[in-house]
Amino acid sequence: MSGRSKSFCGASARPYDGVMPAVTPLPVDEADLAEIRFDDAGLVPAIIQEDGTGDVLMMGWMNAESLRRTLETGRVWFWSRSRQELWCKGETSGDRQYVRRGWYDCDGDVVLFAVEQEGRGACHTGNHTCFYREFGHATDQS
Repeated sequence: MSGRSKSFCGASARPYDGVMPAVTPLPVDEADLAEIRFDDAGLVPAIIQEDGTGDVLMMGWMNAESLRRTLETGRVWFWSRSRQELWCKGETSGDRQYVRRGWYDCDGDVVLFAVEQEGRGACHTGNHTCFYREFGHATDQS
């Protein structure tokens, strides 16, 4: 380990002054998990959508362990390709995602989670969604 302290997903990285969303783990069905087709790197794309609005918030990568943790904890977990480690969305930023529902596609090679987004939003830029840039509309890209 690099000397950084690791905390468990669910522990507050900063004080939250509102009502915490309920954590809602989803049932882990081994037959469902067996349907997921991970790529050669052991990853599957995970699309994160805002429950209620249907807005696509972000896309990240999950391995088998992060997918299982997402289902079991009701918080979104990813695999960081650059850091080569598991990470729980919002653990350091406070921009947490609470799972409400989850699906996998017809081929089993993409997963989709509807979440309740807490904090500023899903994007590391501070935007609510990572998909704030539209083709053909060159505007402020911050």
